[in-house]
Amino acid sequence: MPYEKDTAIGGPSDRFPDTHYSAVEQVASGDPETRRHAFNAILASYWKPAYKYIRRKWNKDNEDAKDLTQGFFLQALDKGYLENFDSSKASFRTYLRTCLDAWVANRNVAAQAVKRGGRVQFTGLDFANAEGELQELPVAGGLNGEEFFHQEWVRHLFSTAVDCLRAEAAESGRLDRFQLFERYDLEQSADSYQQLAEQSGLPVTTITNHLGWARRRFRAIVLEQIRAVSGSRDEFQREARALLGNLPPC
Repeated sequence: MPYEKDTAIGGPSDRFPDTHYSAVEQVASGDPETRRHAFNAILASYWKPAYKYIRRKWNKDNEDAKDLTQGFFLQALDKGYLENFDSSKASFRTYLRTCLDAWVANRNVAAQAVKRGGRVQFTGLDFANAEGELQELPVAGGLNGEEFFHQEWVRHLFSTAVDCLRAEAAESGRLDRFQLFERYDLEQSADSYQQLAEQSGLPVTTITNHLGWARRRFRAIVLEQIRAVSGSRDEFQREARALLGNLPPC
């Protein structure tokens, strides 16, 4: 696939496809635009966990980790790594991490990694933000590589879902609902609906309705993201139940 321009991820206002869509399935599509869209969804979900994983597991400095992260995803796109995924053998996340380990193990960063400032880089990868988050994490201990990779994927997934919900609420004139959700569920700045009602000057019934809307949308966004990077229906349901509890039949 020729690289004529940067590959863009898009900002938090971009919408993930609905929960019936799997980027993992569509990354092998014969249509270039479908394949590119699917790859971007996978990249958006996994670039930050991959960067942090390379920093911690492989003890790379931040510049080498940036090069290796971009180099891995460029090769995955160019060589079709992701198209070889077999859902009967492993989860997609495990497959991706295994490919990443193989990529790093076989690269001498100084000689073979994608050079900084080279002809192709992914846009929208905020490595400074990822590095800041990494520095706030406790020193690794007790977690193996797969557990750490999963932990950081979950952290990134929920952070992205919050950004998407904020953008959706702003676009639809419901930012007040998001702000209540942020204060009560994320910041936990109130101990009860009654206290939140007193703080905001709204009736408890309005608080209940607004939080209900925000929680439903947040859950739906999380499900959309999980489905987009699940390799099978069973994997999607396992991941969703692990993160969100029991799900209705689907």
